[in-house]
Amino acid sequence: MQLKSIIIDDSTMQRLAVAKLIKNHPQLILLAEYCNAMEANKGIKELEVDLIFLDIEMPIINGFDLLESLNRRPQIILITGKKDYAFKAFEYGVTDYLHKPITQSRFKASIDRAINNYKLIHGNEEDKEFFFVKTNLKKRKIFMDDIEWIEALGDYIKLITKERNVIVLSTMKAFDEKLPKDKFLRIHKSYIVNLEKIERFNSKIVEVHGRELPISRHKRPRLEKVLKNL
Repeated sequence: MQLKSIIIDDSTMQRLAVAKLIKNHPQLILLAEYCNAMEANKGIKELEVDLIFLDIEMPIINGFDLLESLNRRPQIILITGKKDYAFKAFEYGVTDYLHKPITQSRFKASIDRAINNYKLIHGNEEDKEFFFVKTNLKKRKIFMDDIEWIEALGDYIKLITKERNVIVLSTMKAFDEKLPKDKFLRIHKSYIVNLEKIERFNSKIVEVHGRELPISRHKRPRLEKVLKNL
C-alpha cells in the first residue's frame, strides 16, 4: 500500500526537503508539487490524493483557507515554521502538525499515523473485490463495495460511488455481465443497483443513499426474491 501524496508550499527549498522525505519512504508516492493554493485546488480535483503536505503560511490563500474550500478532504499533514497554529490545526481534524525543520524520525511517526488512519477508514483493501475502468483516458481502480448504483447515459454509463461519480464508455448490458449476480441487480433498463446499498423499497422504487430509483414491473419479483435471501 502506498499513500498518494502531494506537496503544497510556496517555498522551493521546503518542497525539495519534503519531496526527498516522501521519495525515501516506501509507503508514499509523490504525485505532484504546488507552489500556491490556487494551482493545488485544481490539481486535487483531478488527482486521487490520499495525503496532502500543506504549508500554512502562503500568500493570498493560506493553508487554512484552502482546507475550508475543499469539498472532499484527504488526510492533511500541516507544515509550518511557527508553533502558534497547533491548536487551530487540530480543530480542522488534521492527521498531524509538523514544525520546520522536519526530522526523519518525526516524519516517520507522522506517516505511521496517516497509514493507520487510512487502514481504519478503508479497511484491508487487498481483500476487496475490484476492477479497472477506463475514464478520461486513464485507468481507475473501482472497488465493488464502493458502487452504490449504475446509471445509463446513452453510449456511456455512470458509476455512482461513495466518493465520486465515474463516467465509463460501455453499454449497461456489457457492464452488467461483468458484475457479480449475488451483489448487483438490474432493476430497470437504466439502472443497476448494489443490493447491499438498498435502504428501502416498494413496488415502484428502491431507495439508495436517499435517492429513489425506479423499478421495472417485470424486475420486481426478482428483486423481492433476492432481497429476502440477503
